[in-house]
Amino acid sequence: MIVRRQFLLGTAGALLATRAVANSANGTFPSRPVRLVVPYSVGLGPDIVARTVAAHLAERWGQPVLVDNRPGAAGIVAFSELRHVAPDGHTLFIGDVGTLVVNPLIQHALPYDPTRDLVPLTLLFRATFFILTGGASRFASMGELLATARAQPGLVTYASLGNGHPVHIAIESLAAEADVTLLQVPFKDAGTAFTAVANNDVDFTAFSWNSVAGLLKAGKLRPLAVAAQTRSHEAPDVPTLAQAGAPAVEMRPWAALVAPASTPVAAREIIDRDVHATLADKEVRQRIEGAGFAVTPSTAGELTALIDADRLRYAALVRSGRVSRI
Repeated sequence: MIVRRQFLLGTAGALLATRAVANSANGTFPSRPVRLVVPYSVGLGPDIVARTVAAHLAERWGQPVLVDNRPGAAGIVAFSELRHVAPDGHTLFIGDVGTLVVNPLIQHALPYDPTRDLVPLTLLFRATFFILTGGASRFASMGELLATARAQPGLVTYASLGNGHPVHIAIESLAAEADVTLLQVPFKDAGTAFTAVANNDVDFTAFSWNSVAGLLKAGKLRPLAVAAQTRSHEAPDVPTLAQAGAPAVEMRPWAALVAPASTPVAAREIIDRDVHATLADKEVRQRIEGAGFAVTPSTAGELTALIDADRLRYAALVRSGRVSRI
């Protein structure tokens, strides 16, 4: 069995190498390993999606697709090298509403410009946020949380992953609709943010269900509401924000695949074709949906329209001062 496995691995490696040489000789994409830069921590739901897509693309392309996790600073760490990579399709990025929409609205010294330095490829997925408190939180309901926030402006705290991160924007959107003032406590990674909420050092946060499933099962976190129009199949007993007596704000952050500007059209067409085929694969869809996300492929034009619409939407939060410029 060991000899057979070694033979199979050797054969697979030889096939990959042969295909790589052929691609390089023909000038086709990809001609070497592809790197997918991901602004999320290893093990979180978005990372699971990235690795699932990367594995299937590697099979299609005959080249490794390497996931490079670079969390921190609301995605700025991941995109900090954007202007220094070759725009040939061999370095791709996963962006979200924070990195592609909000950061340019609030950051004075952003090391990248999404409009100038990036080309949109396709939307990948949408998540749904739950409002989460610690298992022994002082708040038993959304009503209690908002009532306290109205009575004590700026004293109810929430954990985010930095200014401009989707969690920050989602919760400030809720605060604006509820006409309350909350205090953001930013963390550099999700693990420390979850721990702070679980320990009641911070009052609450908003995140997708599967990213905190273990903490929920252990009773260290507790859901107050789901930020969607209907209840979630993952937690049918959890009310929507509207059912919980809060403004019916939808928190459905998205993630998309983008490439450096000037990436050749031929490479972009191959990426677009194969990513869409990957997202249509039954096994891939089941894996992504199992991680708690909705598969939402799009055209480049549709993604551009989404970015433009969200830019107008969240610019209002910046103008109001709820999301501060940095």
